[in-house]
Amino acid sequence: MSEQLKFIVEQLNKDPFKKNFNLITFDSLEPMQLLQILNDVLAEIDPKQAIDIREEMPEQTVKRMCALLGMLKYKPPGNQSDVSGFRQGLVTGSKPVVHPILYWLLQRVPELKKRAYLARFLVKLEVPAEFLQDDVINDTYHQYEELVEGFKTYHKECEQLRTSGFSTAEIRRDIGAMEEEKDQLIKRVERLKKRVESVPNHQRMLEQARQLRVEKEREEALAHQMQEQKNQLFQAEQRLQRSQQQLKDLRQAAADASPESLMKRLEEEIKINSYMVSEKLPKELDSMRRTVQYLQKVASEPAMGQADLQELEDKIREVDSQINQLIEKRMMRNDPMDDKLTLYRQQASIIIRRKEAKAEELQEAREELATAERELRQRTSQGRGGDGEEVIRGDELKRLVGKLRSKGTVYKKKRQEITEMKAEYGVLQRTEEILKQRHETVQQKLQSVEAEKGISGYSDTQEELERVSAIKSELDEKKGRALDDMSEMVKKLNSMIVEKKSALAPIIKELRSLRQRCQELSQEYEEKKAQYESCAAGLESNRSKLEQDVKVLRDATAQDENQYHYINCMSEIIEMQIQRAADEMKAYVSSDPQERKKAIREVYMKNIAEQELLGKKLREKQKMVKESHSSNLEQVKMWRDLQQLMECKKQCFIKAQNQASIGQVIQEGEGDRLVL
Repeated sequence: MSEQLKFIVEQLNKDPFKKNFNLITFDSLEPMQLLQILNDVLAEIDPKQAIDIREEMPEQTVKRMCALLGMLKYKPPGNQSDVSGFRQGLVTGSKPVVHPILYWLLQRVPELKKRAYLARFLVKLEVPAEFLQDDVINDTYHQYEELVEGFKTYHKECEQLRTSGFSTAEIRRDIGAMEEEKDQLIKRVERLKKRVESVPNHQRMLEQARQLRVEKEREEALAHQMQEQKNQLFQAEQRLQRSQQQLKDLRQAAADASPESLMKRLEEEIKINSYMVSEKLPKELDSMRRTVQYLQKVASEPAMGQADLQELEDKIREVDSQINQLIEKRMMRNDPMDDKLTLYRQQASIIIRRKEAKAEELQEAREELATAERELRQRTSQGRGGDGEEVIRGDELKRLVGKLRSKGTVYKKKRQEITEMKAEYGVLQRTEEILKQRHETVQQKLQSVEAEKGISGYSDTQEELERVSAIKSELDEKKGRALDDMSEMVKKLNSMIVEKKSALAPIIKELRSLRQRCQELSQEYEEKKAQYESCAAGLESNRSKLEQDVKVLRDATAQDENQYHYINCMSEIIEMQIQRAADEMKAYVSSDPQERKKAIREVYMKNIAEQELLGKKLREKQKMVKESHSSNLEQVKMWRDLQQLMECKKQCFIKAQNQASIGQVIQEGEGDRLVL
């Protein structure tokens, strides 16, 4: 318990509660304060619970908390299984009741938040079955269920997207990469435009490419339009089928709208439903209960070994042998009268099995009809939402309301009749019980009389024969009626087929013309498409060939331009060299000394002579330096010694001057003492 309290206090001191409790203060809280803390925790899970419990009645508070805890699937501990005690503990703010709730809630807050959010949309509304008999309410409820299923699908997709690993950073990186690709594509387009501008007839080629793109877009638009027309044709066929089905239903309703036929149909439905309720469904329930009992018995028994299984098989073989012996004895003991009764019993059992089989087929047909009607309502709602044509107007709505009111009155009358029939059925059932008791007393007296006369069992045999003969005559009558009904049904079906054929003849004729027109348009479209494709292929081949020629010519032009510039530069260089050579030759052969001095040869010869003279002087200077090097070194040494000597004299002079100043100060001090 202390660990539980410690966990509760730690969680309440954290975000988003921030209560600043310790074990002592939390344990000393008043019941109302403890309930308010519980309500705050529930409000964190479901924001609708964020209220002050002092402004609410205790019964309402407990009801609201119990509803939310039940939705969150909270189960009280084992010692609090009593619902009334649990509610009383919540009302009084009992710690043994509230502390486990807080511990359970604070352990799984994120999970419970998600559960509370989903419960707002997934907890279905309970609609009574009698209200669902109304078509409008039934359709609305089915739409509500479809919306709930859609919410489940969308929520699963949202959770998958959250757990799939996509993040805003990745999306931003993708956007940045796409923007870079966009810039690169823009640059490539600009480069291609610059390259195309230098090509002759580029405007005409661009116009052809533009026309090609326009034709492709037109082809896509035509294909889309053709698909839309096919969809419209399919929808028109569907509407035609629905209209034909509605017409058929209306004709059948008009043909069978007499009161006698309605009463007959209602009587047949009542018989079928009474058979289903009184015989078929109880048998199925009994068989299911027996199966459940057998399964529970098998589940409650301990595990069997091989010896137990062998013992059970031996018992089964013994029981089978006993059953076979009893059947043989019965066959040997039977008399001719029992054989006849056996035949009738077999026929009766065959009829019962057929009846059960037909009842099962009827149940399956009803289920199929219900599913088909539900699917039809869904398709109708989808068709209304997609086409927007079958919208109920004001007058139609009034007529529909009038029909619903009339059906409501009819329903009330039928319901009253059913209640009267149920009351009459109770009276008849009691009368039947009284008559059965009287019959049993009379039957006992008759059996005692037969036993006295020595003809026991005669009345039973006679009754059985009469009952079998009555059943046989009834079956023969039913067979005759069934054959008559089948012949009439065949006639009706033939007449309806003829009527439908005559009604569909103009529509089929119109449809044939439309199909022929559609075939012609399709053929024309295919021809135009083939022409367009051949033209596009030719233009594409010409364009590719022209592009290749342009590329080859551009390469050749670039190569020729490079060679031209190279040759032009080389020619200019050679011309400059020739010009310099001519100038040199002119200056060299000139008789004017000034002109000859301008010649490159003379300039170079003059520079060479100057450099040789300079080299000669430097060599002589080097020789003089080498010869005077030793004497210069000695002189440098002497100068250094002289410098040191002068430094030493300077230091001595400074010291002597300092000593003289000190002695003067001392003499002045002695003179002062003497004066004193």
